[in-house]
Amino acid sequence: MSQNHLIFLDWFFTIFHLAFSIFNLFGWIFRKTRRLNLYLLLITAFSWFVLGIKYGFGYCPLTDLHWKVLHHLKVYDLPYSYVKFVIDRFFGTNLNDRVVDNVVVGLFFLALGFSLYFNIKDFNRKRKEKHLKSKQDCL
Repeated sequence: MSQNHLIFLDWFFTIFHLAFSIFNLFGWIFRKTRRLNLYLLLITAFSWFVLGIKYGFGYCPLTDLHWKVLHHLKVYDLPYSYVKFVIDRFFGTNLNDRVVDNVVVGLFFLALGFSLYFNIKDFNRKRKEKHLKSKQDCL
C-alpha cells in the first residue's frame, strides 16, 4: 500500500473513530438516533468486555486496524487507549493511561445509562400511545 493510502487511512480512522465515539456519548440526546445509539453502545460493550476476554479489556477493532495502519507508517510507540492517543496527538500531552481509561469507562457507562433510560421511556411512550389509539378505535 502506498504512503498516500496509509496517510488517508490514518485520517479516515481518526475522523471515523472520533465520530463514532462522540455519537456513543451523545447520540441518546436526539430521539431519532436513540435506538442506533443504544445498538452502537452495546456493540462497543461487546467489543470491550466479550472480545476483550481474548484480546484484552477494552479491545476495539477500529483501534486495532488503525494501529496496523500506523505501524505501516512506522509509528510504533502507541498507547493501548485510543482516546489517550487522540488527546496526546492533538494536544501534545502525555496523559496518565489509567486516568484516561477510568474517565472513558465512566463516560461510557453514563452514556449507556442515559441511552437505556431514554430508549425505555420512548418504548413505553409508544406502547401507551398505541394502547390509547386502539382504545379510541374501539369507541
